[in-house]
Amino acid sequence: MSKNFAGIELGGTKTIVVQGRPGLIRDRLEFPTTTPDETLSRAIEAIELWQRQDALQAVGVASFGPIRVARDVPDYGTMLDTPKSGWSGARIVQPLADALRLPVALDTDVHGAGVAEWRLGAARNCRVIVYLTIGTGLGGGVLVDGEPVHGMLHPEIGHVRLRRLAGDRFAGACRFHGDCMEGLLSGPALEARFGRHPSRVDAADPAWTPVVHDLAELLAALVLTLSPQRIVVGGGVANKQPHLLPAALCRLPEILGGYLRDFTPEVLAGMITPPAMGDNAGPMGALILAERAAAE
Repeated sequence: MSKNFAGIELGGTKTIVVQGRPGLIRDRLEFPTTTPDETLSRAIEAIELWQRQDALQAVGVASFGPIRVARDVPDYGTMLDTPKSGWSGARIVQPLADALRLPVALDTDVHGAGVAEWRLGAARNCRVIVYLTIGTGLGGGVLVDGEPVHGMLHPEIGHVRLRRLAGDRFAGACRFHGDCMEGLLSGPALEARFGRHPSRVDAADPAWTPVVHDLAELLAALVLTLSPQRIVVGGGVANKQPHLLPAALCRLPEILGGYLRDFTPEVLAGMITPPAMGDNAGPMGALILAERAAAE
């Protein structure tokens, strides 16, 4: 008999709650992410219903952040200072564990999606991978042999600053750093730059030129610092602007400047890809996190 798990993808805009097992989502519920109490209560209600119908083994949570992911500290599962209003200091793991009486595993949303792409999607058979999501924010997760990399906290790739395109005067939109990568490439940043929704800006419009440059700079930094076998680029902005990644890939060899001959345009095009799992990567990753928690 197959084991069943619950997974929660806790996003800054919407929350997805699923039940099933890695490779199979049986039930799925989506709703807006509002306050911590309301959002977690809705997730608990759905999981309790599924638990009555079919015993669940554990819960996995793939959450926006920054969030405390080290399990050996008192504030494990607590949201740190986040741009999401009302969520700084919110406890995520404890309310779920108390209500559901199940093991609860937590990691970042990008690590959850990365785990799914490593096991089931675009990064299978790759030892070192990066999952990059460009949406309401910009986040990056790093995995080695399928295990998320944690140090003092977790990678905050979206908040690095890199070389800007000469003449680009956009100040950036990050409330912490201004023109970090999240402040330049996220959906709200693009809307602030363009003065309208990015979907209303034609792909051929030169307004995209500095955006393409910024993404290419970020990809170059990841290639050079981590030497991954795969960089998977997902998220709402990347998925809804399909011209953006190919344009950045065209710019990337120039930014790399001919350094490291292994990184030919053909190699880079195979190494840096869209996600294979689409919108299911985060929820599926949460189920994999739950499976791992149940096995401990």
